[in-house]
Amino acid sequence: MRGTDETSGSLFSYVDLEDRIPAKHPLRKIRQIVNDALVSLNPEFDRLYSVDGRPSIAPERLIRASLIQILFSVRSERQLMEQMEYNLLFRWFVGLGIDDPVWVPTVFTKNRDRLLTTEMSRKFMAAILAHSEVKPLLSDEHFSVDGTLIKAWASMKSFQPKADTAPPDQADGPDDPPPSPPSDTAAPEPRQTEIEPMPRKTSRNRNAEADFRGQKRSNATHASVTDPQARLYKKSPGAGAILCFMGHTLMENRNGLIVQAEVTQTDGHAERKAALKMVNRHSPGSTRRLTLGADKGYDSADFISELRQMCVMPHIARKARHSAIDGRTIRHSGYALSQTRRKKIEEPFGWAKTVGSMGQTMLRGTERLGAQFTMTMAACNLARLPKLLAT
Repeated sequence: MRGTDETSGSLFSYVDLEDRIPAKHPLRKIRQIVNDALVSLNPEFDRLYSVDGRPSIAPERLIRASLIQILFSVRSERQLMEQMEYNLLFRWFVGLGIDDPVWVPTVFTKNRDRLLTTEMSRKFMAAILAHSEVKPLLSDEHFSVDGTLIKAWASMKSFQPKADTAPPDQADGPDDPPPSPPSDTAAPEPRQTEIEPMPRKTSRNRNAEADFRGQKRSNATHASVTDPQARLYKKSPGAGAILCFMGHTLMENRNGLIVQAEVTQTDGHAERKAALKMVNRHSPGSTRRLTLGADKGYDSADFISELRQMCVMPHIARKARHSAIDGRTIRHSGYALSQTRRKKIEEPFGWAKTVGSMGQTMLRGTERLGAQFTMTMAACNLARLPKLLAT
C-alpha cells in the first residue's frame, strides 16, 4: 500500500535530544573524553576570563564547536553556524538545546580567537592524552618526528620586493578610481541637483597576468604582502617552491597518537629545531633512555649530538653518504622497529590535509596557524580513540 505524502503539523517534540543520537555513534565516546578533559581545564578557563562584564560564549562550547568543525570538514564558521541551526548532532555535541539560539559567526570567531591560542590548544591536547582511558595507549619511551608543508593563504603575485612593497592599507582597492594628478587650482564644486548621478568608477585589474621567468626571487629580497610571515620554500628537489609554513609533530610509536605539535616558518633547519623543542616540552629533564625515529632529513651531526646529550637514542634513517649514524645504533633490533613505525606519522598529516582542511590554511601568521594545527592534531587523535578503546 502506498503511503500518503502529508506534512506533519506537530508543533512540539517529546523526544529528548540525547535519544536521537545512536547509542553506538563514535561521537559519544569522543564527547565523553572531551568533556572530562574540559573539566580538568576549569582552572585555566577561570584565569582567562574576568569576573565582571557581560558573559561570553562558554569556552567549553567554543572548543567543542571547533572540534566538530574539524571532524566534519566544515569549511567556514559561517557554514558551521548555519548547520548548527538544523543539525541536531552538532547541537548535541556542542551542548546547545533545540531551542537555544545559534551564535553570530563573527561573534563566535572573535570569542574563539581570544580563547584558542597556541598555548591553550597544547593544554587541551595534553588534557586529552592525560585522560585515564587514553594514557595507557601511549608509549613514554619511543617516539617519531616529522614535518610537513602547509600552503599559506597567499599567492605568488603577492611575493614582491621588500623595498617596493606597499603596506596593505595603502594598496588600491578593486574598485578604486585611478589617482588624479595634483592641481594647484581647486576645481569648482558641481551644482547640487535633487538626485546626484551614480559615479562610474574605473576599476583596476589587480589580478593581471604576471611572468616571473628570469627573475631572481628569494626570501632575502622578497616578502609576501598578504602574509609577511609566509616563506618561499620547497621540501623536495623535484617540486616547485610555494609560499608556505611548516607543521611539525611528535608521535608516540605504540599506537601512533600525536603528543606534540608545532608550526614554524620554513627553513632548512626548522625541522631539527622544532624536534628538539617538542622533545624538551614533552619530556623535560628526562633521564630515561628515549628513542626518536626520523627520516634522512634529520641525519645531521649537530642534531644527533644534541639528542645524545638529552639521553635520546637517535633512530634516524641514514644518508647514503656522510651519515652521522654509526654502526652502534643500527645494530640493535629497536632501530629497525623504529624505522618501520616512524612511517605511521604520515597518516595524521594526510588526515589533517584532507579532513582537517590543513592542505592550505586560511589563517595568517604562525600564532593563529599554530593554534589551529595543534587543535587539528588533537581532533585527529580523538577520531581514532573510539576504535582504539574498543579493542
